[in-house]
Amino acid sequence: MLDQYIVFGTIIAALFLFAQGRLRYDLVALLALMMVALTGIIPPEDTFKGFAQPAVITVAAILILTRGLTNAGLVDLIAGVLESVGDNPTLQVFSLTSLVAVLSAFMNNVGALALLLPVSMRMARQSRIPPSILLMPLAFGSLLGGMTTVIGTPPNLIIAGFRQDVKGVPFEIFDYFPVGVGVTIAGILFITLLGWRLIPRRKGATSSENLLVIEEGYLAELRIPRTSALAGKTVRELRQTVEAEFTIVATIHDGVRRNSPSANTIVLEGDILLVHAHSDEIEKLVDSIGLELVGSKDLSTRWLESGGIILAEAVVKPTSPLVRRSIPDINLRSRFGVNLLAVARQGTRVEQRMRNISFRPGDIILLQGTEEMIDEAAQSLGWLLLSKREPHTGAAERSPLLALSMFAAAIAATSMGILPTHLAFPAAAIAMILASLVTLKQAYEALDWPILVLLGAMIPVGEALEVSGGAETIANLLMRVSEGASPAIMMLLLMTVTMLLSNILNNAAAAVLLAPIALGVAARLGVSADPFLIAIAVSASSAFMTPIGHQSNTLVMGPGGYRFTDYWRMGLPVQIIVLVVSIPLITMFWAF
Repeated sequence: MLDQYIVFGTIIAALFLFAQGRLRYDLVALLALMMVALTGIIPPEDTFKGFAQPAVITVAAILILTRGLTNAGLVDLIAGVLESVGDNPTLQVFSLTSLVAVLSAFMNNVGALALLLPVSMRMARQSRIPPSILLMPLAFGSLLGGMTTVIGTPPNLIIAGFRQDVKGVPFEIFDYFPVGVGVTIAGILFITLLGWRLIPRRKGATSSENLLVIEEGYLAELRIPRTSALAGKTVRELRQTVEAEFTIVATIHDGVRRNSPSANTIVLEGDILLVHAHSDEIEKLVDSIGLELVGSKDLSTRWLESGGIILAEAVVKPTSPLVRRSIPDINLRSRFGVNLLAVARQGTRVEQRMRNISFRPGDIILLQGTEEMIDEAAQSLGWLLLSKREPHTGAAERSPLLALSMFAAAIAATSMGILPTHLAFPAAAIAMILASLVTLKQAYEALDWPILVLLGAMIPVGEALEVSGGAETIANLLMRVSEGASPAIMMLLLMTVTMLLSNILNNAAAAVLLAPIALGVAARLGVSADPFLIAIAVSASSAFMTPIGHQSNTLVMGPGGYRFTDYWRMGLPVQIIVLVVSIPLITMFWAF
């Protein structure tokens, strides 16, 4: 019994830390793993076996394959298809939601959303409608589409692993399809016909210009005067001389412009500094340290993008190392030569000094630098670029047909039983690397390490719940509370609990924790475990009511200008539809 108390205490503490959000979910998962390992509930040799599970390997391979499909130019093809939709919001919502659902069935659903997010922003700008109308349906469509195949989302792979343990055979790639496609169609129809009308019309950041005009700014040309004590100093020393908020966009020496100068760049007598700042900060530079004002211009993309540098918007991913950190912490300028010009949160520019801003998931940031520098910074720091432009990949130019054929071959191999998913998809990922569709560096960058660590750590914690007898205890409690209830009612109860957890936890964690309980309930009822496992997979992916339950919801929060409470308006009806549609389908295709 002591083991059960330890497991229950560990899970309750983990749930609290997951919901609180102060510690990142992968660290919370590792702490939970250490607790059940150090107390001897799982053998020492099994502590890290979760990282070798097929689910973890397959998720990693899907992430690399998603990057390969992106490099192959899939975004441009998709944008071309959507250009004919027109300006009707209903048609736009239907097209985006349907397309992201189809893509999410066969690739990581966050990756599918990342492909279509820039396209959606472009459609909103061209149609002059708030991006909030399109982005939440896009996020919900990615969640719905992920339910339809075993590779669509991590919970499906986790549940397939639990079935492997129980029956010796995992769910195959299309076993989820009959239920998942019914739920997806019902969800898309609701979102298209009524759901999007329930979304508040928020003002999101739809262009660099919109982000810039929220607060007045200038580009000033400041000269280092003769006999100035600043001559011969570095940019770092110049910054230390005055307490002012400014960005040195470029230095000009003897007519030669140098963009994004590093902190060690030396400024000389007569050099001109192109400085981005607000009027009061420019006055400080002139009055306090004696710089000469040569000229000042209203801030505009034409001036900022001159000299071979560009502007780009990006959204901060939940797994970005930028989260809860500030610009000085990451040395953005010295590491990447990129300037941060503005930050917006929920459609409103953050009103504080850049160096004091603590970043949050979903923040929109406006960047300036060369295309290569911005791409490198985005890959290293976990940003999702919103600009409608093809990123610099460093990979050989290939037809999308080659990438799609490799991906299709992996799907065919698993569908026909030639190879299991954890062999077919890694093989396809390696083939893409060998074909130069993905560089080795990009392959490692594509891996969502926090998700992989979460999966690898939580799988043994779920097993600890089972081996300690905790899952059976909870199942017995549920049976007593709902004594005499039918399997369908028990399934409804389990799905409701899983949905509630998935809205405050990572969906993979919800699946890991509820699957052993579902198996215990099925055993007590003396019925097949399959329908209960399918039910947990569907409900774990139904995190529609909050922006924190799934990365797709978090990624659209900033660009859409959403508030936390906006999600339940459309999310609650969608979750009810999932319950109403899925339970009859599960009982139809997976008999008890």
